[in-house]
Amino acid sequence: MDEENLKAFIFEASRATYASGDKSLRQKQLDSSISVQYMNGLYKYHDNYFGGEPYGGREVVFYENKPQWMMVYYGFVYPEVEKGVVYSFLVEALSSSSIEVPYRGPYIYEKGEWRYENKLTGNVKKFSGKEKIFENNICVYEADYMGGLIDQVDQV
Repeated sequence: MDEENLKAFIFEASRATYASGDKSLRQKQLDSSISVQYMNGLYKYHDNYFGGEPYGGREVVFYENKPQWMMVYYGFVYPEVEKGVVYSFLVEALSSSSIEVPYRGPYIYEKGEWRYENKLTGNVKKFSGKEKIFENNICVYEADYMGGLIDQVDQV
């Protein structure tokens, strides 16, 4: 698996799906989850999550229809906070990610009284992290995520 091509595709797919803010890409599933898919060449990206508060889901990248990479995530907005504003800022932060670290948003993203922080350890092979959003230095959102390469060795 070419790690640089994989990171470039994750970056591209993330920006083209949830981080794009285009809600028309989201497809409601029979199990009440939401799915978003993106394809380019031999790569395919599938994000499936259960929304509302709190939310959780997973992203999978396939290469030649074989799963290669995945990330699972779980997050929430604090109850007393206006969720729409927080999630709009989250989309903005996620759209500011970099190709070097495409898993969620940048390490820090700030706009006015809002700040997004992403604490990440690891690399595309194996990683974990926590993201938070602050409004006027008060934490209003948290999410945990982890993932890495999958299905790299054939099972006997």
